Order: sequence, then C-alpha cells, then structure tokens
Amino acid sequence: MQTTDAFDGLSCTGCGESFGVDEHGRCPDCGAPLSPTYDLDAVDAEAFSSGAGAGQYRFDALLPFPAETAVTAGEGATPLVRTDRLADELGVAAASVKDEGRNPTGSYVDRGMSLAVTAAADRGLEPLALAAAGNAGQSAAAYAGRTDLRSYAFVPSRTAFSNKAMVNVHGGEMRVVGGRYGDAAAAVDEQLAAKHHSLQEFTTPYRHDGAKTLAYELFDAGGSTLPDAVVLPASTGELVVGVVRGLEDLVDLGLAEDIPDVYAVQAAGCAPIAAAVESDADAIEVWTGPDTIVGEVEIEAPAGGDLALAALDRVDGDALTVEDDDALESAVTVAQTEVIEVGGAGGVALAGAWRLAESGALVDSDEVVIVNPDAGVKAPDVLRSHLMGKGI
Repeated sequence: MQTTDAFDGLSCTGCGESFGVDEHGRCPDCGAPLSPTYDLDAVDAEAFSSGAGAGQYRFDALLPFPAETAVTAGEGATPLVRTDRLADELGVAAASVKDEGRNPTGSYVDRGMSLAVTAAADRGLEPLALAAAGNAGQSAAAYAGRTDLRSYAFVPSRTAFSNKAMVNVHGGEMRVVGGRYGDAAAAVDEQLAAKHHSLQEFTTPYRHDGAKTLAYELFDAGGSTLPDAVVLPASTGELVVGVVRGLEDLVDLGLAEDIPDVYAVQAAGCAPIAAAVESDADAIEVWTGPDTIVGEVEIEAPAGGDLALAALDRVDGDALTVEDDDALESAVTVAQTEVIEVGGAGGVALAGAWRLAESGALVDSDEVVIVNPDAGVKAPDVLRSHLMGKGI
C-alpha cells in the first residue's frame, strides 16, 4: 500500500504499541483503538495546504494515503459560511457555520470514510460492514460502491428514511435492527455470518483521522488564523477527536500559535461525554435510557468517548448539553435567516453556541465557528414536525 512520506504507521491509543499499515482493526494486544501517527519533520509547513489533490487531499502531506491513490469523491473543501445575523444574536464579533452538509453524501463522515475505504480497497477486503445511526451507513455504501466492494450497513429502525434509501441507492446491503444504535452495533457480529472488514468508527483507524482535515480548512479559510472558539456536536466522539487533533497539528507545525476554545455539545437526552466532563471523570459511562429525537447524536456508548474526553482535556475544552426543542428551533432559525440547511445535529451545536453566549463563555470580541455535521435534508420531517408543533 502506498503511503505518504510523513505517515509513520499506527499507534495504539491504549498500550502505545506501534503497528504497520497492514493492521486494520483495533489493537491485537489490548483491544484499544489504533490511530495514525506522523513524522511532522517530514512535512513542509509552508506548502502544507498545497497538495495536488482536491478537497481534503490538498492536505495529503498529513494523511496516510496520497491523493493519487485515494478513493475520493472530492470530500472536504466545505464552505465556511459567515452568518452575520447569528453573530448579532450571539453578541460576538463574527460567527460562521462550517457546512459539512456539502460533502458528497451530505455529512462530515465522508472525510474519514474516504480513508477507511481506501485502506480496505487496496487489500480487496470484503464485505465491508458497520453499524450506523444513519449518515455513516450511507457514506460507507457510497464509497464501497466506488470500489465495487460489497458492504453492509446495520441501522436502527428509527434511522431517517433518507439514509436508509440511499444505502440501497448506492448499492449497499442494509439490515434494519429494532431498537437503537447499540442494538444495531450488536447485530453486526450476530447477524453477519461471513468474516467482514469493519468500517466502524474507532475500529478502523482512519475515520477520525479524516475528520481532522476540517480543522486544517478552518485555518486556511481564516487566512492562516484560527477562530477564537469552535462549537461542534458530539456523538461517537469521532468529530471531537479528529478536530482537536487537527488543531494540535497546526500548532505543532508552527502554523498556529494557540488552539481555540473547543466546545462539544450533546443532546440532554443522551450525553455520556458531557456528563463525564461535568463530573471530571476519566472515562464515560454508558448512558441509560437514551431519549433524543436527534438520532445522529443518540449514541449511548460512544466508541470514541474516552478519547474525546482526553482530547478535550488536552486543549482545556468543555462540553455542554441542550434540549431537543432548543436544537430544532436553532436549526430552523438558521435555515430561515441564513440560507443554510442545518440538520438536527447541527441544531445541537447551534443551540450550544446560544447557551455559551448566554453564560458569558463567548464574548463580544470572539470569532466563533459552529460545525454543522450534516445536511438538513437528511431528516426534514423532524424539522417540519417541530414547526407543526408550534402551529406553523
């Protein structure tokens, strides 16, 4: 497998053992997730964002695989949309939405799925399989289809119809599992008789590594500066871990001086990461009785939860929760005033920004970025139902 000059291999996030690119699951010694490591001395910081690839592969100097060998549909390069009315309401100097809904299948997951499927395709591993709340199943089917590899997505019955439909449209096999995300995750090994290659977050080493390119793009879009605060929704931990790592890379390369304030936001009905931060715990606890209408963030036992806690701790970040009604109202408000079609998970991040402003955590001199992880058209019925509940 062709790798980039800076790629050093994989390191276990638990025991620290090192592995080559041929390892593709969790650590065989302790079972913890693996993560790519890089030799930053091999990266030309001045030419960091000038790679030959499109989208996120402009930054292939700090990705495991070069642009020319990647399974890619141009993911990344999503717009940072300035939202002046939102900034006025938050009382900050500037507010922008990083709109990940513009990715090929409409979510940030495409960034990491491109890397994960690239690694699988090079070995011809199939079938590919994962459990997904929705977006990841759709993304996996799309990228697997690009490589003619069979794929299976196990999704809970409450997954949005748009995700279910597009899994099949992209050529993937789908198994609908009664219950919630945890039930779908358990069903993968129970129902799939064939030996499979996992595309599960934090089982494949690459999905969270793709998410870090979002941070690189924030730096580029800011004219080689970073915002004062980044607010993002937390579900599996994938986005939090990736974005924090990307911010740390920028500092380690000497491109940025300081890491912004990072805030991870969860729905109050399922908030294992936020609860652990609030109690100053070193590890998450499984959330009992998850209950939020925003299915993409209803992850009761996030595989990257402990790594997200560690990431937030390293950068002195914080986590908070918001109610479903506030999340949906935030999504609708931004759609009506700023053009952007924000989904429920994006609404969670936006509602978090309003809470931070009200608490004084955001001040009038701040430049703030809120991450919208997926397109509003993923689950328009949820947003419409919120309006109907208001008599609209």
